[in-house]
Amino acid sequence: PAASAAASLPRALGPPPLGPISPPRAEGGRPSAAAGPEECSVPPDTVLAPLREALATCRPTVQKQVCDDIARRLTVLEDAWAQGKLSAPVRKRMSLLVQELQQQHWDAADEIHRSLMVDHVNEVSQWLVGVKRLIAESRSLPAADGDTDGGAEAEPGQEEP
Repeated sequence: PAASAAASLPRALGPPPLGPISPPRAEGGRPSAAAGPEECSVPPDTVLAPLREALATCRPTVQKQVCDDIARRLTVLEDAWAQGKLSAPVRKRMSLLVQELQQQHWDAADEIHRSLMVDHVNEVSQWLVGVKRLIAESRSLPAADGDTDGGAEAEPGQEEP
């Protein structure tokens, strides 16, 4: 009985795999150009153009040095995106962040910013600080068309541009 149990054990487990066990190439872990479009088809301009527009809106009321720093960091983001250095989750979350920013949903934009910082710090640390500052500066601007969840937070004494 013991011999037959031992003999049946290897058959129950099956033989070890002999062929390659690597995942298919299209699903590779690198954010390469080959894998990029299938994982996340967000064009860079859908993220960068609204960020630059938000910066342009802030320029009349925000210190030049602050705006220049934000602009420099947006350029770092643009370069990283163009060089394929951003993973699909980062590109997708940045797209969501920009949508929230455009709708003046400041808390939601901040939440996405925080999640990026926590989950992808090595990938985003060079430029996400500028995005955070842009959210903060946009939030402090006087609301242009109606109040949303952040429009009433403008500093007293600020004038509309």
